[in-house]
Amino acid sequence: MRFLRVDMGGGRVVPCILDADGSARDISTLVPDLGPGTLGDALIERIAATEITSLPLVDLTGRRIDAPMAQPGTIWCIGLNYSDHAAEAGMAIPKEPILFNKAAVTYCGPNDPILMSPQMTKLDWEVELGIVIGKAALNVSPDAALEYVFGYVLVNDVSERAWQMEREGQWVKGKSFPNFCPVGPHLVTRQAVDDVQSLSMWLDVNGERKQTGSTSRMIFDVATIVSYMSEFTRLETGDLICTGTPPGVGAGMKPPQWLKAGDCVTLGIEGLDEQAQTVEPLA
Repeated sequence: MRFLRVDMGGGRVVPCILDADGSARDISTLVPDLGPGTLGDALIERIAATEITSLPLVDLTGRRIDAPMAQPGTIWCIGLNYSDHAAEAGMAIPKEPILFNKAAVTYCGPNDPILMSPQMTKLDWEVELGIVIGKAALNVSPDAALEYVFGYVLVNDVSERAWQMEREGQWVKGKSFPNFCPVGPHLVTRQAVDDVQSLSMWLDVNGERKQTGSTSRMIFDVATIVSYMSEFTRLETGDLICTGTPPGVGAGMKPPQWLKAGDCVTLGIEGLDEQAQTVEPLA
């Protein structure tokens, strides 16, 4: 199943599912919204028992596509989780997953602008696979971990490297500006992804390929991440986990390359569709 949320204007967002033809169908009679209070096996069962083609069509023409689920309770991130990205950064392979957070205000739709303040000097991009938790997970084993995953999303983990690396303290400082976490357009259930550890991924800036990778190069796979994190905290339904990026980020280039006002970033992951953002300067 492939879910999305469509901005109808006036503050109204409609939860939808894509039918076999790729058309959006309104599922608001089945669920008021897609998010922490509604995701889970019960939703899957309810939709499976419904004739999808009987649901109203939603015309996407000219409509803003919102993030595919409502605001997560927590946005988690895994740092240096691709062996080839760690190599380009000149850093050792982590022995355990590196955890940090992004602030709630970072969460936005897949095609919303990347906001750039005048204080930013090293604005960077990161295509990432996002895990969406489907039920509370505490002290779960790696073998059982995928049972706690509702599905997967495409994420751009936008970063301001000067704030992240040069301003002391935690990485969260360079990760938490508004619109630094575009998500979607689709939330794809785990059952609809044949092998989450073999998905190709890419990112372009102004039409030039910067990142090419595969989730097969993740140091810690999805099951390991969920199990590991559940040792330290209780993952809640609707939590989002951004799982790291492959090589090709601006900070890893020689010389480094940074986003500037007006740049267009496009990215995608196999089976999870694509995003596009324009860097928008703030006065």
